[in-house]
Amino acid sequence: MGLLDKHGAIERNATLLLVGGLVVVSIGGIVEIAPLFYLENTIEKVEGMRPYSPLELAGRNIYIREGCYNCHSQMIRPFRDEVERYGHYSLAAESMYDHPFQWGSKRTGPDLARVGDRYSNEWHVQHLKDPQSVVPESIMPSYGFLAKAELGYKNIGDHLIANQRVGVPYTDEMVANAYADMTAQADPEADWEGVETRYPKAVLGDFDGDPTKLTEMDALVAYMQMLGTLVDLSAYNAEENYR
Repeated sequence: MGLLDKHGAIERNATLLLVGGLVVVSIGGIVEIAPLFYLENTIEKVEGMRPYSPLELAGRNIYIREGCYNCHSQMIRPFRDEVERYGHYSLAAESMYDHPFQWGSKRTGPDLARVGDRYSNEWHVQHLKDPQSVVPESIMPSYGFLAKAELGYKNIGDHLIANQRVGVPYTDEMVANAYADMTAQADPEADWEGVETRYPKAVLGDFDGDPTKLTEMDALVAYMQMLGTLVDLSAYNAEENYR
């Protein structure tokens, strides 16, 4: 029986075809999955990455709650047009502490992976309150109510513990000081030494323009001002920014 005859016999026999298909898929699956058991981490670590500060984490929770991810991705692809518009392409390690990550391709608004330190706090607050006043063609709704909403995250330590349990390296010290660090980061009169030590490169100071109270606007702006600022991207060859 020739090769073609054998092939035809398998195709005409549903049982043989099913068994053969399962064998091929199993071999392919083992080849792809088995090496992962010998790797501690599939994400290359980069210098500068750290867990979110409590205020940034609270802001990220608000970002997700308000559905900002529906219009803004946080993943710059390694293509010339994306790099020239948004900045250095995203590194996998930059999302290693995200649960869930904010990747995507839906961009009603611009990608925000590198928005940190690109605009002032005042710009962000005005944009969130009245988007069309700074970007006339914007279809973004107003989020001015965030400036009036007190940041009710007294249980922020529990949020750190939840992230700790899924692998985010929050220490017991970070958990114990979570609420104090959250309030201190947005208080110009606070002692920032602990926040700076535990969360290097954290943006400090009043965010919403009202230092007398801690609001959801403070948290969201703190989160956005951090995006894309932790990794020193000058270490990467500029010629490899796109292909």
